[in-house]
Amino acid sequence: MNSDKIKKILNDSIKVKEALIKDSIGIIAGISEAICDSLKKGGKLIIFGNGGSAADAQHIAAELIGRFQKERRALAAIALTTNSSVITALGNDYGYDSIFKRQIEALAEKNDVILAISTSGNAKNVLLAVEAAKAKGIKCAAFSGQDGGKLAKKADITLCAASRITARIQEAHITAGHIICELLEDELCHNN
Repeated sequence: MNSDKIKKILNDSIKVKEALIKDSIGIIAGISEAICDSLKKGGKLIIFGNGGSAADAQHIAAELIGRFQKERRALAAIALTTNSSVITALGNDYGYDSIFKRQIEALAEKNDVILAISTSGNAKNVLLAVEAAKAKGIKCAAFSGQDGGKLAKKADITLCAASRITARIQEAHITAGHIICELLEDELCHNN
């Protein structure tokens, strides 16, 4: 195997995370505060994205419902990518662009917050879901890459990972997701 290639990949990943330190501490804190406020009011976090971002959505929801680092009460989170019957029915009956929008229309409530994940910031089904959430007055946070694409213009607060490479963006997203999970545990579960 090519050790120079491995070093380059690791260094590229480190650079993206260094950019998070430089540019995104306040954004990560803001997303964490929005989720914390929602959970304190009895709301839930609704997370969604496509492909690897769908896996990240499920990963973050699992950390909150189960545990991240502390043994504590479950925190309310839903990944919209886990019900294959809903996704395939919506895709078949309404088209793939509607798979998150329809779920937001059905499941999102006033005290909830969404976390929309799109590495390009331009996934149509993610954008339509954000529009549906905004129409219901729901706070919209986002994870994206580069300049955030159209998603950064629609969401209330957007974390943009400074890369054009999907894998590096996703590595930054899950790092930010883990930070948010730890901050939520510290804030909401210090007595558990």
